[in-house]
Amino acid sequence: MDAFTRAWRVLEQHHQDTRHILLRDRFACEPDRFDRMHERLNGMLFDYSKNRLGEDTLQLLCNLADAAGLGRRMHDLRTGAKVNGSEGRAALHTALRLPDGADAVYVDGRDVLPEIRRELDRALDFARGLDDGSYKGATGRRITDFVHIGIGGSDLGPAMCVQALEPFGRQISVHFVSNADPACLDEALCRLNPETTVFCVASKSFKTPETLLNAQAVKAWYRDAGFSESETGCHFCAVSADTEAAAAFGIAPERVFAMYEWVGGRYSVWSPVGLPVMVAVGGACFRELLAGAYAMDRHFFSTPPRHNIPVLMALIAVWYNNFQHADGQTAVPYSHNLRLLPAWLSQLDMESLGKSRTSDGSPVACKTGGIVFGGEGVDCQHAYFQLLHQGTRLIPCDFIVPMTVQGKEDERSRFVVANAFAQAEALMKGKTLDEARAELAGLPETERERLVPHKEFPGNRPSNSILIDRLSPYNLGMLMAAYEHKTFVQGVIWNINPFDQWGVEYGKQLAKTIGGELQHGASAHDSSTEGLMAFYRECRLKNDGAA
Repeated sequence: MDAFTRAWRVLEQHHQDTRHILLRDRFACEPDRFDRMHERLNGMLFDYSKNRLGEDTLQLLCNLADAAGLGRRMHDLRTGAKVNGSEGRAALHTALRLPDGADAVYVDGRDVLPEIRRELDRALDFARGLDDGSYKGATGRRITDFVHIGIGGSDLGPAMCVQALEPFGRQISVHFVSNADPACLDEALCRLNPETTVFCVASKSFKTPETLLNAQAVKAWYRDAGFSESETGCHFCAVSADTEAAAAFGIAPERVFAMYEWVGGRYSVWSPVGLPVMVAVGGACFRELLAGAYAMDRHFFSTPPRHNIPVLMALIAVWYNNFQHADGQTAVPYSHNLRLLPAWLSQLDMESLGKSRTSDGSPVACKTGGIVFGGEGVDCQHAYFQLLHQGTRLIPCDFIVPMTVQGKEDERSRFVVANAFAQAEALMKGKTLDEARAELAGLPETERERLVPHKEFPGNRPSNSILIDRLSPYNLGMLMAAYEHKTFVQGVIWNINPFDQWGVEYGKQLAKTIGGELQHGASAHDSSTEGLMAFYRECRLKNDGAA
């Protein structure tokens, strides 16, 4: 039996030995529990004391990470080794946020830091030109709106950051178009003036179907407005690894910014993919975002596992996924500006970890990934929190809470923070039958006993609380990098590649085939798919006839 299997089996037995211990009892017996089970980094506090574990559990989980070779894999990630084995690539998103003066980082024998800095400076210069009005549209008018056309990792990260940092916004209004449904682009175009708008096409290959369909629709919009091809080109820029394809589309090379082969889409907001963030909040704020992520990188790569925030986040997730049979987790930001964070986390986690094969292609021997969902607190307390409190499923929760708001503090902001703290405490403590009876003491006995079972809360529901002193670019960078590293560590434990997404590619291939067949009528599919396609043609025929 190898060291990893032994460590795994010890944890299985440990779960059986400790499953009866309640969180409320742990807190009663351990007055220093919070002191021992929280970490601080600059403006962030990570409290993991409300989890079903003790110091012995944490040590066993750290042993598991060590047996999985986490230290070596972290070194490989940081130094440019090809950790994305199925595609033969490095995964160097951490290099994108290295400060000036950092040691060289090599990919295939070439130091990539000069290119990273050059492309970042080019993108920031372009954003500055839009902001100060020195870059103008074809008719000489100042640009007022910037539309980012991307999808998946080229959309969710930038969109989340722009929304989160809205209080730091500058002059240009930034919009996002991702869905190929015409309503998505049409909704944006109806509010825009072609003379004062710049569109950014973000696609590594410059072949992403959804993105190119929307980009072509924008070109048609400009033609309908009377713009020539060259005039239209003035209103486009691109982020891509294929400058020739962007040029063929009509985008001049000076407005094409690099998207690197060794950075996956969902890890790419730190690159020129973050151009909409640069436009929205300016270069200084974007550099603060990078600085916050770099601070978390330094912590991750230099801190022992027992006090390493992303490693602890990952090991706790593994503890619930593999040993306590949780099917996923929820993330709840108590911040209106962070309301897109759960969607970004869903993609980061589920696209990275939704794998049934190990890195060498063999079937996995354990459960991987999980269902990650969430909503904005306090709203989601009135939606799915009933399931968290009294349902039959174990769903660990991350509470993400800024301590102060941008602008004036009032009773509403205190109310939001109070609710976050109260929900975490209620999930942990629960409410016993005796406590419910005492609460209903004023009712007649028959009515009291009728209601008591409904007022009982099992408790023992785990959560992490991730607090930041305020929602700033720096703190947002730290938060995002922490979740990125958490995802990587889980991939190491499960021996899967968190940097590819072949399942996404398969669906794209089938869609390309079916798209042509919907138009021309030929098909060779299962009876269900052919029936769906026939109904589509029937509806289109009716609509075309009505038109």
